[in-house]
Amino acid sequence: MPTTPTPDDAHRRALLSLITLQGMGPKRLRSVLDAFGDPLTALHASTNDWLAAGLPRALATARPRGDEARVAAMLDWLAADPSHHLILAGDPHYPALLHSLPDAPAALFARGDIRLLDEPQLAMVGARNATTGGLNNARAFAKHLAACGLVITSGLALGIDAAAHDGALQAQGATIAVMGTGPDLIYPQQNQPLAQRILNTGGLLVSEWPPGTPARKEHFPRRNRLISGLAEGVLVVEAGLQSGSLITARLATEQGREVFAIPGSIHNPLARGCHRLIRDGAKLVETAQDIFEELAPRLGARLRSAPDTPALDPVSAPAQEESHAQLLALLGFDPQTADSLIHASGLTPAEVSSILLMLELEGQVTTLPGGLYCRTA
Repeated sequence: MPTTPTPDDAHRRALLSLITLQGMGPKRLRSVLDAFGDPLTALHASTNDWLAAGLPRALATARPRGDEARVAAMLDWLAADPSHHLILAGDPHYPALLHSLPDAPAALFARGDIRLLDEPQLAMVGARNATTGGLNNARAFAKHLAACGLVITSGLALGIDAAAHDGALQAQGATIAVMGTGPDLIYPQQNQPLAQRILNTGGLLVSEWPPGTPARKEHFPRRNRLISGLAEGVLVVEAGLQSGSLITARLATEQGREVFAIPGSIHNPLARGCHRLIRDGAKLVETAQDIFEELAPRLGARLRSAPDTPALDPVSAPAQEESHAQLLALLGFDPQTADSLIHASGLTPAEVSSILLMLELEGQVTTLPGGLYCRTA
């Protein structure tokens, strides 16, 4: 893999010194570089120049004192592996779509194949506590669209994010994880194996936060603008009305990106966010092909047709379990309570509870908030 074009060592060290100043977050760093043009000039400018640029006095007076220990640690991280990268705005590998944002980060830290940043991307987001059906949809859509040549971009969170990354990997496609930590720290820890799979298969972990930055609550809303900003469009798979995925969708709209949403049952609280998006103008999609057809005219030869996604097999109950078949026949795609199934089937509460557990373990039934059950296919 080609090495990353980088600024000279003095500029790189100056940038890292700016990053380590107390109170210097990514947004303020962008302001500094906009005011002074490059990190060396900024670092050597006078305190009065910093004040004249609208920067706070505490930061202006701290300017000569970057954290040299942290700078050394970041330089060591960059030198430790050829797959570790620092990408400045203006570098050839800095993504053009991201550069057009008014709040584009001044620098990106990355692990993996940075050439993916130049490829057409679809962002996929959704609930962390997703239903089985939502997870299946995320994997299926990601698998199909990755096979079409789209890079699947998401946030490495539990739930829909992880399923989207996994679906892309199943198709031997490419996926990018945009992180709310430094690129060396995986959050949540449960997704450490997934992050390693992404790296092992030629994917990319990318962050505006430098190595060593832990997870902080305020990082993730800022991270969301990068997920949408890198992509041609955003697909929301499942989302409640208070979901952070709706923030990502709003940011996508403000950035001029396409927004897609998968509808669900009117009884599923994790479908309500998608329904709101559709009412507000998001494109309703029922198949991955709907997204492909929307993006293909714009991306042209950069996409390719994938094999037709096979239709879901109808749920078949084991022949020897007549009661399983009976309960599946009674279960529709609108959620029902166990009590309603007991009443309709004539089975005992213990029998219904046992059968529902078996069907859920087989992936044929999913549970929803409020003690509701519905079929997954």
